[in-house]
Parts: sequence; structure tokens; C-alpha cells
Amino acid sequence: MIIFFEKENKVSVVEIDHKIDSQEQLKLEWLFDGARFLNRDKVSAKFVGPRREMISPWSTNAVEITQNMGLTGITRIEEFFAVAENDSKFDPMLEELYSELNQEIFFIEQVQEPVILIDDIKAFNQKEALALSDEEVEYLEDLSKRLNRKLTDSEVFGFSQVNSEHCRHKIFNGTFIIDGEEQQMSLFQMIKKTSNVNPNRIVSAYKDNVAFVEGPEAEQFAPKTQDKADFFENKKIDTVLSLKAETHNFPTTVEPFNGAATGSGGEIRDRMAGGTGSIPMAGTAVYMTSYPRLENNRNWENNIS
Repeated sequence: MIIFFEKENKVSVVEIDHKIDSQEQLKLEWLFDGARFLNRDKVSAKFVGPRREMISPWSTNAVEITQNMGLTGITRIEEFFAVAENDSKFDPMLEELYSELNQEIFFIEQVQEPVILIDDIKAFNQKEALALSDEEVEYLEDLSKRLNRKLTDSEVFGFSQVNSEHCRHKIFNGTFIIDGEEQQMSLFQMIKKTSNVNPNRIVSAYKDNVAFVEGPEAEQFAPKTQDKADFFENKKIDTVLSLKAETHNFPTTVEPFNGAATGSGGEIRDRMAGGTGSIPMAGTAVYMTSYPRLENNRNWENNIS
């Protein structure tokens, strides 16, 4: 069932599997900063809020908070903001305009689409801009013959993603033949040769999605012990600094804020996951872009407001 909490022009919509009691109501009203519980099935007004098809990161965090508060049965929480009749500015990629908030607000009416069999893989590759090479198209055609059936659109599309340059690094790991002569090293091997010849203060490179170099001795202000509450102290520690590059040009072009945020999240994830653990101290972000000299803007570069 769907329940509503209102404060000023904001309505917090909660999806829960049972009717809440008075204690649960008080906890949720406190959680939503004094919002008032609306004992009704719907709220009639125009609202802008997250698309029903996409559970927002905010919702994921909010649901986890309710679980830590001892509340059970809550599966989704989203915020919706009331708008005037003539005010409908919102980001259609992430948000939607709702004529009212009701019990179907998170319901997705979706009909299962039929499986599409691909008759001509080469033509499908061109139509969907999958960037499959002639060799890859030939491989899929041979695979179709061996399986004695046509491949589905999802199979061909999936292959194009997992076998892409982004995932496989076929160019950087490939063997180059220049003027009929096979080169001794791949591009990746040439890049790695620098650190092999001049390791200097490198601790780890090309093993995780992040590299580490020896850092200076630093003074750390932290709890004396990490497994229980304790006094803070100053302590000299040997530091290891992480180095990480995250290519996120296209997502950042399409959606500057969330695209860049996802790139930053990837940086943090890989740095934290490298080695056996780390302490976040400071991060850097450097964006290098070319000047494409396009005559017209791309579709995603147009002003949507």
C-alpha cells in the first residue's frame, strides 16, 4: 500500500506492505522532519517527482535508514514536489509530471515484448549502431549456424557490449602488424614498460583498477583503536597514495551532473577497493576534452528547460 506524509509543498510517498500503527507513524513523521501523515488514498494536485520506473538512490538510502530504525515492510520512499498548473519544468530523463499521487504511483504496467530473432546480423549491426567489426559479425553468423537457430536481438546486443573495446581492450591488447611486420609489444605492454623500467616508488600498478605509490610520512589524527570507542591520538604513519583515471567523457556530456557524479563514484569505489583497504583523504578530478568543431549541437546538448 502507499501512504503519504506532507510538509509544505513536499509529499513523501512510502510504499509499505502493511497498515502502519501509531508508533510507526510517529517514527516516520520524525524521519520526514515533522511532516504530517495524510490518512487518505490519494493526493490530488500536480507534482514533479522521480520516474516510477527508476528507484532513486535517495530512496535506497531512505529505505535503509527505516530498516535501521526498526521499521519493516518498507520497499520504496520517494519525494514529490507540488507545482503550479503552468509550471512543469523538470528533467524528463529522471523526473515525471504527475496529475495526482495515488495507490498506483509506483505501479508499472508493462507488457512482455516478444523475442525478436535477427535474420541479418550485419544489417542489425548497422541499424542499432553496435559497432561490430566484420570479423565479429562473421563470428556471430557462424555461431548461429552451429546453434542451428537465429540469434535474438538481446543476444547480439549483449555480445556487442561485453565484447566492446571498453570491456575487452582489443586494440590496446591486440597484436599490431605494421608494413607487414608484427610488432613485439602491444600498446598496453608499451604503457606498462615505463613502470617496469622505472619502478621508483611504485607499490602496485596494473593489478587493480587503481595504482599505488609510496607517499610521505604523515601525522594521522584518529581513534587509538578502530574496533571500539576510544580517545583520539596523533600518530605517525607511512602513507601510500592512490592514482586513478576514470574516463567518463560521454556520460558527462549527456548528463553533466549525474554523469560526472557516476565518474567520481567510480573513482572512489576503485580507490577504496584497491589493496586491503584505504582511508579517503583527498581526491582530484581532471577533465580533458577535445574541441570537436561541430556545426550543430547533438540532441542531448539542447536546452530542455
